[in-house]
Amino acid sequence: MNEVYDVVIIGAGPAGLAAGIYAGRGRLNTLILEKGIPGGQILLTDFVENYPGFPDGVVPFELMEKFRIQAEKFGAKITQDEVEKIEKKDDLWNVVAGQGEYLTRTVLVATGSAHRKLGLENEGKYLGRGISYCATCDGAFFKEKDLAVVGGGDWALTEALFLTKFCRSLKLIHRRDKFRGEQILQERVFENEKIEVIWDSIVTRISGSATLESLTLQNVKTQENSEIKVQGFFISVGLDPNSKFTEGLLDLNEWREIIVKKNMATSQPGIFAAGDVCDVCPEQMATAVGTAVAAAIGIEDLLRKY
Repeated sequence: MNEVYDVVIIGAGPAGLAAGIYAGRGRLNTLILEKGIPGGQILLTDFVENYPGFPDGVVPFELMEKFRIQAEKFGAKITQDEVEKIEKKDDLWNVVAGQGEYLTRTVLVATGSAHRKLGLENEGKYLGRGISYCATCDGAFFKEKDLAVVGGGDWALTEALFLTKFCRSLKLIHRRDKFRGEQILQERVFENEKIEVIWDSIVTRISGSATLESLTLQNVKTQENSEIKVQGFFISVGLDPNSKFTEGLLDLNEWREIIVKKNMATSQPGIFAAGDVCDVCPEQMATAVGTAVAAAIGIEDLLRKY
């Protein structure tokens, strides 16, 4: 803990690695802490086709590996450790993690988000036994099965389309009468013969024996209940920010996103936030990178005043 960093970046997803590139090029003594594998949530998708500069799309792992190499090329150090809290220590910040403590002049929180749960009884019971939050991770286990996906945003539509590579049929359940996802994804969903859309409905019960067997649905307009038989259920209802360790330290909004200013500074001087964990990023890789670049520039500007 004797070394003092210019910036400790928490999270090595697109935001954290992009910030690492800029901080490294700025000749800042930069440490990136990541509890898992560098790359973040984007690694759970099989293909990205809306990231600028790749007209034919790109495999997320390959892109994130380039991010990592570039960050390390400019001097950023990446260490596997899970942050537990951030605390003030004299005029520095002390980042407390599972394997050590790290003193730093500034901090960038880029911890991203995690899959939101429905909160239904048996949701945990059938996790890995029919329920999944990641089509890329588990889709291949459901060859020629009848599946369901719940959600109406980009993630849900993308998951549904991906699963049609394996499944026999797929029911896409959405609580509204229109999707929120990109128009091009909607067009692909409507054109896919394997997908049946069930509008104005929510899942109220998950049933089965050793594995998942059925879902009970309720129409939110008529209150009518129905049951569908499925062997797999993919929950794609959004993401929750990984901000719990900042509670009581940083100002959060009602969705527990970190509130940031124009230069991505938080309510605590010297702490910045970028990517899905903050309140100005619409859960897209391009915007995660953009906010991270803004944060890195803000950190450089602040450190010039030291």
